[in-house]
Order: sequence, then C-alpha cells, then structure tokens
Amino acid sequence: MYCIAIDLGGTIIKIGLVKGAEILEFNSFPAKAGSLADNLPVMKTVIDRLLGKWRVSKEELSGIGLAFPGMVNPKEKRVTSTNDKYDDACDIDLASWVYRNWETLFIIDNDARLALAGEWCFGAGRNSRNMVMMTIGTGIGTGVVLDGRIIKGTHYQAGSLGGHIVVDYRGRRCTCGNIGCVEAMASSFFLPEIIRTHSKISNEYKAKASSYDFKTLFGLMRQGELEATLLCQDCMDVWAAAIINYIHAYDPEIIVIGGGIMRSADIILPYLKERIDRLVWSPENEVEIRASLLGDNAALLGISCTLSTIKKEKCYEQIF
Repeated sequence: MYCIAIDLGGTIIKIGLVKGAEILEFNSFPAKAGSLADNLPVMKTVIDRLLGKWRVSKEELSGIGLAFPGMVNPKEKRVTSTNDKYDDACDIDLASWVYRNWETLFIIDNDARLALAGEWCFGAGRNSRNMVMMTIGTGIGTGVVLDGRIIKGTHYQAGSLGGHIVVDYRGRRCTCGNIGCVEAMASSFFLPEIIRTHSKISNEYKAKASSYDFKTLFGLMRQGELEATLLCQDCMDVWAAAIINYIHAYDPEIIVIGGGIMRSADIILPYLKERIDRLVWSPENEVEIRASLLGDNAALLGISCTLSTIKKEKCYEQIF
C-alpha cells in the first residue's frame, strides 16, 4: 500500500509518496508564511501529481498523513495550538479536505512525534522499547517511546514539549509564553537574539547576527574561530541540559537527535556525550546518544509506519 506523507515545516513543506520504508518520490517547496489555508491549493496540486505519476488508485492508497509543527489532537484529527505557525490551522477541517479530494483516511500528529515514529520503526531507534527523539531546527521538538508505546497523555502533548522544558528560569522569553525554555535558549529561531545578547560576543559579531545560522557557526568552529566556538558550546550545553532532563524523566535506552544541525554530528555527539555522562544521575544506565538515521525524512516515514499500523490493527484509538 502507498501513502501520501506531508511534513509541514515552518518554512518548507515536504510531500512524499511512500511505500513501507521507501520514499518513492517527494517534492519540497517554500511555505506561504502565516496561513495554512493559503498553502492547501499547492499541496493538492503536488499530491495529485504524485498519485497520477505513479498511477496510484484509490484502493492502493492507505491514507494521507500530516506532520504539524504544533500541538495536535490526533484522535479528533485537529490542530489545537500553533505557537505562531499557521495560526489558522485550528479552524481548518483537514480530515474533510482530505476526504473531499481523495476519499481516504487522514491522520495528523505533532511533527516531532511522527519523526520519533519513523526512527523507531525504521531508523536509529529500531527495536528499542524506551527512547527519546529530539529534533533541533527552527524550534526544538521531542517524542518519547515508553515501554514499547509512543506516549500521548491526557491532552496528546506528553513527550512532545521537550523544547519547552525550562533550563533557565531567568532566561529569554519563549514564543510559547514561558521563560527560559530550551527552544528560547538554543534554537535556530532565536539564534540572532542569542548572538546579540551574548555578553562575551564582540559588537562586530553582533552586528552581523542575522547572517549566521548553525551551519555557518559550526563551520567556523571547525576552523578554530573563538566566538563561533563559544556560541556553539553554549547551545550544546543547553541541549545537554535538556537531554539530562529527558533521561531523568523517561529513563530511555537511547536518545536520537535529528534535524539539519546533525550535519555537524562529528562535533555535537562527542561533546554532548561527555557532558551528559559527567552530569547525569543514571548509575545503572549509560544512555546511548545517536544521530538520526533518517534525517529530514523521519516524519514522512513515521506517517507511513503509523498508517501501516492502523491498517493492521484496524483501530485508530490503539495507536494514539
């Protein structure tokens, strides 16, 4: 069976035709800022093209899934909170949009939780019973497998708000409204502000704050540039603090880290491992820290895994 998987990023939308663990084809395009409704016509065009090119019939399509960068009620198939991303999404009946156009099953969940599902089914967390997935990018998201099940909680947000654990109660205000969240202290979205407000960074560096991203900074760190090194280490210290909290909270076997930032995994993983091993309180469990194996495709494959499991069990409630 085939499925259509949609990864709705803050700046890029990625739509793929997936069969099992194989992405047959995908298309990425810039998202129109602010409004999900404005993006639906282009999304429909891309989906129709993929289904037509591969001659996928209605009977061969197991469903369409969407990974959303916000809080979701997967049982009711609706977005519950957007955190300044696609603010109209809470008012859009996406299940009806899917059925009206393709007459197939629709699923939706938080993007980091679906990335977790992908890594758990097909990637770095395969065969584990307890794992945490941390995605680092524009924001920071998490998902958790506990005792062989993806956790959800009363309001379907358990495990998915790891980017909003407080690591500095005197820190920077986050877009969620809290102060000192992991995301506010060490994400791409806040990087210009991190640079501009850093007490040990030169004014010349601060003047160019908006031109830096993590790829550039880690590249400069490789060259021995001191200010870039200081900024990268400060952010890695925040990520390590977050991971220590995840270990204390969930007692996982494995932490999987994903996102474009892991193109610098050769720097990040040894640094995090040393710091975490030194500071974590886990006397009987040395948690393995791994890079994502699926990279930017984790959420697409997580949708495929979820739809496949739903079809096998024929009970949506058991999955979520």
